[in-house]
Amino acid sequence: MIPHTVDLSIRPDIKAFFDEKTNTVSYVVKDPASKACAVVDSVMDFDHAGGRISYESADKIIEYIKREDLTLQWLIETHVHADHLSAAPYIQQKLGGKIGIGENIKRVQDVFGKVFNEGSEFQRDGSQFDRLFKDGDTYQIGGMTAFAMSTPGHTPACMVHVVGDAALVGDTLFMPDGGTARADFPGGDARILYRSIKRVLELPPEMRLFMCHDYGPGGRPIRWETTVAEERASNIHVRDELTEDDFVKMREERDKTLSLPKLIIPSIQVNMKGGNLPAPDEQGKRHLKIPINEL
Repeated sequence: MIPHTVDLSIRPDIKAFFDEKTNTVSYVVKDPASKACAVVDSVMDFDHAGGRISYESADKIIEYIKREDLTLQWLIETHVHADHLSAAPYIQQKLGGKIGIGENIKRVQDVFGKVFNEGSEFQRDGSQFDRLFKDGDTYQIGGMTAFAMSTPGHTPACMVHVVGDAALVGDTLFMPDGGTARADFPGGDARILYRSIKRVLELPPEMRLFMCHDYGPGGRPIRWETTVAEERASNIHVRDELTEDDFVKMREERDKTLSLPKLIIPSIQVNMKGGNLPAPDEQGKRHLKIPINEL
């Protein structure tokens, strides 16, 4: 069941920013009737081999918002990403806005707080974020009312954010020829993911869907926008004629063949803390942990 009535007459302006290194798409979602906007799934650049961070990707978003004279109200994380680091705190420092994520971040923090041996000083209550969304919660982007839909399965904290005729789906879905995201991370579940996806596909057929990732299957150009109708007709994993059992069998078999994302260790450590880097030690240096045989 969809938690709120959808108003397709509202068409937010959506600007995409594609990060080639992580195949991530970040978005600026603007109210067409005002200068208010939100940023969804920003990227902090991370050189894994050198352990160096930079902000070229985030700076492009910041420059765009400043150039368009926009007011940033929200920095939305659709979930705790395992393939890129969030730049939300950096953008917030530059432009303001509130950082929001699904309330089940607390479950993710509990699981990975143990994996990374974070200790009692690590708060597992989601307090690193400004807002924890429950299923059906609403918030404003200027005059637009957005609402959050809980869509667990890839991770427990996954949410789809719906505003007007657009839905930002995170990793819940990929483009029709890309299928769906994996469901084998701690707290993931293929059957739950299928049911979450079907809930999203109950949205109106003309609803625009915006992906968090695209990998250009078959060498096609990168794409990140589709519709509910297109997904229901042709998504290779969840089109209408495929059953829940079909999906679960496919997803579980496929997930066994997948390698872990290259940036999973730094990404989860940073992202479960709202995008904040580890606190510096007595010498002012920051360190990430590498758990052995834990993932």
